[in-house]
Amino acid sequence: MTPDIQSQKTRALCQLAPVIPVIVIKDASKAADLARALISGGLPVLEVTLRSDAALDAIREMSAIDGGHVGAGTVLTPDDAKRAKDAGAEFAVSPGATGKLILACAELELPLLPGAVTASEVMRAADAGFDMLKFFPAEAAGGAPALKSLAGPLPNISFCPTGGVSPSNANNYLSLPNVICVGGSWIVSDADMAAGNWQAITDRARLAADLPRS
Repeated sequence: MTPDIQSQKTRALCQLAPVIPVIVIKDASKAADLARALISGGLPVLEVTLRSDAALDAIREMSAIDGGHVGAGTVLTPDDAKRAKDAGAEFAVSPGATGKLILACAELELPLLPGAVTASEVMRAADAGFDMLKFFPAEAAGGAPALKSLAGPLPNISFCPTGGVSPSNANNYLSLPNVICVGGSWIVSDADMAAGNWQAITDRARLAADLPRS
């Protein structure tokens, strides 16, 4: 799968909802219920970060739920990509991009959403064939003003900013012409997940799904 095809696929996923929940799951037994809560709230694209021992099992459980598109986040190496693919991930998200990771995802036919922040990083990703990128860490890297500045010289590149995005600033990003969606961790709280308070998560998902886009 070439990078341009990967970007087409990740762009299509990013267009499904204004927010992609970024999730750290420590208990895979709760993963299926969590997926149902988010999907029923209007957020079908879910990023499970590979930051816990339960992540791969959670991806397996969530991938079985109808209506969802589950991907793996914090994919850093070819081995991460293979394990994510084997677990049922539909896509991979990385905070950056390396030649080895790009090649591995191409060979695995696993769509990759690579990260880029600076103009040089964005240009290198574009040279590799990617025009749909993650912008991370969004707030620390200059936030919406930085992304707005990139739109001028790089108008054909689109972004999913993640990192410090919240209900209070999500609209600043979503109003930009080069932002397709945002990634956010605020929708799934540890407390609600531990308590099985799925309705609260669904309610936050609905609010996020209703955020306007440019």
